[in-house]
Amino acid sequence: MNRAAVPSILVAVMLTFAVIAEAQQHKKISRIGYLSNTDPARESIRSEAIRLALRERGYIEGQNIATEYRYAEARIDRAPELLAELVRLKVDSIVVVGGSPWVRAAMNATKTISIVIVGVGLDPVEAGLIDSLARPGGNVTGITNLVGELGGKRLELFKEAVPKLTKNGLSALR
Repeated sequence: MNRAAVPSILVAVMLTFAVIAEAQQHKKISRIGYLSNTDPARESIRSEAIRLALRERGYIEGQNIATEYRYAEARIDRAPELLAELVRLKVDSIVVVGGSPWVRAAMNATKTISIVIVGVGLDPVEAGLIDSLARPGGNVTGITNLVGELGGKRLELFKEAVPKLTKNGLSALR
């Protein structure tokens, strides 16, 4: 997983927790459901990076958050069963690692729990998962790796951040 994507994932998950925490009167451990389309060994780098980044921001496993991991091991037919488990456990949000079929399975499992997409290169608008990037609607949020579509915007933001920049790696490609 691209380490640059971890902060974006964290923002989506933490925003979910902020809304939940505001509505709560008593201290409750927030629960994250984590559905991966792979197996624990292949997913360990991504999940560990997320866990460490959350810890750096004060979210400590077992103290104020708990994560329920489920691994489908590339079997989409397992997704409904694993998601039903997470819904029964009353998780506060579900992080979904995988493409459109995995997100759709989560959308079918719940209309009320926040679903956080981990960037997988799909266009969530084109895939019909959200209404628009600006206003997703529904309970799906997260990040995506729209490299081509967002490249120009990223370059624009980079130039704003570093106004004295006259050359960049993309200029060499022209």
